[in-house]
Amino acid sequence: MNAAAQTFDTQLRQSADQVTACLEALLSDTVAPDEIARPPALLAAMRHGVLNGGKRLRPFLVMESTALFGGDAQAAIRVAAALECVHCYSLVHDDLPAMDDDDLRRGQPTVHIAYGEANAILAGDSLLTLAFDILAGPETGLPDAVKTALVLALARTSGLGGMAGGQALDLAAETTAPDEEGIVTLQAMKTGALIRFACEAGAIVSGTGAEDRVRLRQFGERIGRAFQLADDLLDLKADAETMGKATGKDEARGKATLVARRGTDWAEAELARLVAEASTLLAPYGDAAKTLIDAAAFVANRDH
Repeated sequence: MNAAAQTFDTQLRQSADQVTACLEALLSDTVAPDEIARPPALLAAMRHGVLNGGKRLRPFLVMESTALFGGDAQAAIRVAAALECVHCYSLVHDDLPAMDDDDLRRGQPTVHIAYGEANAILAGDSLLTLAFDILAGPETGLPDAVKTALVLALARTSGLGGMAGGQALDLAAETTAPDEEGIVTLQAMKTGALIRFACEAGAIVSGTGAEDRVRLRQFGERIGRAFQLADDLLDLKADAETMGKATGKDEARGKATLVARRGTDWAEAELARLVAEASTLLAPYGDAAKTLIDAAAFVANRDH
């Protein structure tokens, strides 16, 4: 590993540690104002779904995109934690028998395996709700208008027209294979939407202009698509131990991916193109955008 890669890995770990500490505090057994109680089994299931490792890439993008514009770093950690709650809720629900039916996540038993299906459903519900609690809470020291913008953007990203809708399209793809345009739409919703939000959120937190917000949104769209392409490549080439989850499931279920249709050579060229486009989008910010540009390369070239 070269020095630049080591530096980026260190930055990623440090931001992950900050967000994990925030999530630990949010998921303590201390009852918050206006809550009645925190049922121990449900809390344990939520903690299992969130505090089980992971790169925390989406939170990292929130924090770095905020840093790019000199925004409030402490508020960014809380926004990052809210986004991670949404991401982890989606994993808990995606792993359920009615969805992807997975037993392993990040090298550990999935929540429904460890705590039962009912607790897994409730843990996902509670994590999604907690995300908006975090954004709206007084501890997130942002103007109300900024909080409202974040709530709206995350809701649109997460629901019917975003991540949840993408999961619905993914389930439908098991019986009716989409064309390439359909695959792109599915992946932009299921995977890309949260990554797009992660990048755009920094501009929202910082209260910067509309042009910056659009530029970061476009950057997020590029790396969101790169993330999914890299994931599809890994699903073909990596083993379950390396990935910490089952691999080869898309092929086994007959799900069409762009990598399966176009081949690995095309996918690797497309990844290079997307990283180049993402880098060009941030070129106006000069050296200040170096970490985000490094993140784009990391997304495309990761091995797990």
